[in-house]
Formats: sequence, C-alpha cells, structure tokens
Amino acid sequence: MSARFTGKVVLVTGGSAGIGRATALAFAREGATVVIAGRDEARLVAAVKEIEAAGGAADHVVADVSDAADAAGMVATTVRRHGGLHVAFNNAGVLGEVAPVADLAEDAWAAVIATNLTGVFLSMKHEIAHMRAHGGGAIVNVASNIGAHDRRPGLGAYAASKAGVSALTRTAALEAIGDGVRINAISPGATDTTMSLRPGETRAERDARIGAVTPAGRVGGTGEVAAAALWLASAEAGYLVGHDMVIDGGATA
Repeated sequence: MSARFTGKVVLVTGGSAGIGRATALAFAREGATVVIAGRDEARLVAAVKEIEAAGGAADHVVADVSDAADAAGMVATTVRRHGGLHVAFNNAGVLGEVAPVADLAEDAWAAVIATNLTGVFLSMKHEIAHMRAHGGGAIVNVASNIGAHDRRPGLGAYAASKAGVSALTRTAALEAIGDGVRINAISPGATDTTMSLRPGETRAERDARIGAVTPAGRVGGTGEVAAAALWLASAEAGYLVGHDMVIDGGATA
C-alpha cells in the first residue's frame, strides 16, 4: 500500500455513500486525514466509523453544498479542525426528476442545478481561495459521461448540470494553475451505486442491462472511479490541468 497522501487533509463532498464513500476510504488508506461532507449526519457518522475501523483518520461536516453559507463553513471548519486543506473531491450530486424537458418542473430543474453545478461552484470558490493562500493544492470535480460526452432522454437537468461541471472545471483550472491549484474532473459512466438503478430494478437486472450496451460488458466499480480520482489528485498527475477523465467502460469511446 502506497502512502501518497500522508500528512494531507482531503475534503470529500457527498462522502457518505457510493463513489464519495469509496473515494474517502481510498484517500484514508493512502494516509490522508479525510473530512466527509453531506446533509445526512447519521450516514456521515457511519462512513467515518468505517474509515476509522480500517485504520484511517476521518471527520465529518454536515453541509448542503448548494447553500453558500454551508459551502463556506464546510471549508472553514475543515481548515480550523485539521490545519489546512490540500485536496478536494467535489462529488455531491443528485439525479433528479426523470422527465422530458418540455415536462420538467421548474423546481425540479432548479434543485438539480443547485446541487450538481452551483454546489461545485460554491465549493471550489472557497477551496481555491484557501489553497491559493497556502501554497496550492488539487481539486477533482465529479462530472458525468452523461453531459459533456453523451446524452440521455429524460435527464436534461442532470446532463446540463454535469456538462456545466466539465466546463466550469476547465475554466477554473486555467484561472488557478498559476497559483499552484490544479483542477481536473472525472466523468464516470454507469457505476455500482444506487443512482444507476432504475425504480424497482435489482442489481442483477441493472448489471445485465448495462453490460449489454457497454463495450467493457459490465458496470464500473466505485473503487475504480476512486482510483482515478486519487491519481488525478496525486503528484503523479502533476502536469494534468483542466482534464475531464471519462471512466465508462468505453460507452462513449
């Protein structure tokens, strides 16, 4: 086991489940002190206990990234408790209502944009400010292969929000790299999380459905996405700036 992040403080939003939880665990295994943020404190506490049981160091902050005060407080609390912030993994996101654009309720649209896109903006705003003032850092944002790379009828709000994350990542990356803040994104495809399940669908049914249309023939693992995120955040990817790494088993190749 390597220790690429020993002595580093890592903030993971949406860190209590799915890709966020797997990535938080992976950072902790490689020596980081991980702070996970989310809206459900019980789930955050459970994730922290899982990391600690595996021998890692973890903490949690209750925060809604779509709220400006929460986003600012999330970063400030992380820095106050742990002395700094070196890496941020902005993962918090929702799928939202599945409906054609013509039928999509305005409040349903607004809710998806608020969490998936505005939440990344607000998180980065404060993460970049701290990192600029303290020697730099690395940020990895979670976009999606549905958005900048693919389309899916019924997911207009989700696709728009994730395409926005990809574009925002590239813009912020150019603005911040001169101050030592390196920003990239990942765009996962169908991954073994509850978000990839259709209503009433079992995991086996989901696996068969996705495997039939994905060149790799299977659903992606959360650990595979986590491994890519850790590499992007590490010194090994030090010359990668403003990149959006697609991890979808060849679905959009």
